[in-house]
Amino acid sequence: MIEALGGGVYSYFCDLTQVFGPSDRVQTTIIYNDQRAEIIPENVQKDFHSNVRLLKVPMNENISPINDYKSIKALSRIFKKEQPDVIHLHSSKAGVLGKVAAKIASSQAQLFYTPHGYSFLRKDISSSKAAVFKAIEKRMASFYGFTTIACGDTEFDEAKKLHDRVELIRNGVPYNKIKTFLNTQPTSKFTVGILGRITHARNPKLFNEIALQLPDVQFVWIGDGILKDQITAPNITVTGWFMNRNEGLEHLNRLDVYLQTSLWEGLPIAVLEAMVFEKPVVATNVIGNRDIVLPSQTGFLIDDAAQAVQAITQLFDKDLRLQMGKNGSKRVDEVFNSTKNFSQLIDLYYSRS
Repeated sequence: MIEALGGGVYSYFCDLTQVFGPSDRVQTTIIYNDQRAEIIPENVQKDFHSNVRLLKVPMNENISPINDYKSIKALSRIFKKEQPDVIHLHSSKAGVLGKVAAKIASSQAQLFYTPHGYSFLRKDISSSKAAVFKAIEKRMASFYGFTTIACGDTEFDEAKKLHDRVELIRNGVPYNKIKTFLNTQPTSKFTVGILGRITHARNPKLFNEIALQLPDVQFVWIGDGILKDQITAPNITVTGWFMNRNEGLEHLNRLDVYLQTSLWEGLPIAVLEAMVFEKPVVATNVIGNRDIVLPSQTGFLIDDAAQAVQAITQLFDKDLRLQMGKNGSKRVDEVFNSTKNFSQLIDLYYSRS
C-alpha cells in the first residue's frame, strides 16, 4: 500500500513489481492513491507488471480528519475482503492509515512498514510539527504489532530508536536492465544534472546557487515541479516532465556528473540509477545520500555550494570521473541490486508468516 506514488517511490514500485509479478511465491495487489498530480494512470498500468493487481483508494497527502476517515474505511473493507497474509505499508501516511485500517478489519496479516524517509526528519516543517510526527511514529510502534523494513542504513538506525522489530532491506534498481541503456559517448559540453521533482526536499535554491558559480558548465534539471521559479541561472535547462522512465534514463546518460542537492532523503533511486551509468555523484551529506555515496571513491558528500563547486571542479579530470563512475556502478550491483534485494523481501515475508 502506498499513498505517495511519485518520484523515486514510483520507480521503486515499478522495479518491485518486476520481481514480485513473475514470482510463483507471491500474489501481489498494490493499493495506491491515484490523486497525486504526478501520476499518469495509463503509465501505472503499463509500467507495473501485468501479474500485479492494482486497487485505487483516494488518500490525502496531508492530515485531513474527514478524508483520512474515508480512506481508513475503504482500506478496512479491502483488508476484510482480500484477507491478505502480508500487508506492507510504504511511506508515513500509508503507514498510519494502513495500521488503523488493519486494526479495524481485525486483519490477521503480518504487518510491515517502510517509511522511505521518516516524516519527522523533513526540513520543511517546524520543530513542533516534527515532534508530533515522531510521537505518532512511536505511538504506532507501541500500539500496533508490525515490523519496520528500513530502505537504507541510516533509516535503519533511526527505526531502531523507535522500536525493536526492525529489518534492513535496501532500496535497489534493476542493475542489468538499466545497464543496457549505458551510452559512453562523451558530451559536447561538461554537464551536471539532477533527476526528480523540483520541490523543497530537492533544494533547488542550492542547485541554482552552484550553477551560478560555474557559468561555463551546463546544468540540467531532469523533471519539473512547483518550485521551478527558483531555477534562474541561465546555464540550467529544465527538461519538464518526461512521459516514461526510459526517457529519464536517457537524460541521465548524457550527464558527466550527477548532483543531488537534497535537504533530506529516504534512499534516492535516481542516485542509484546515475551510478549504474557510471556517473560520479556529488551529494549533500544527509540521510539517504550518505548511505550510497562513498566519499572519494564513488563521489563526494558536500555541505554547501562552495564544497559542491570544489568537488565538481575536481571532476573535470576525466580519469577521476571514470574511476569513480566504475566504482559506483560496481557498488550498486553489489549492494543496491533490486533483483537480489526484493527477493530477500519475499524471504522475509515467508519467515514471519
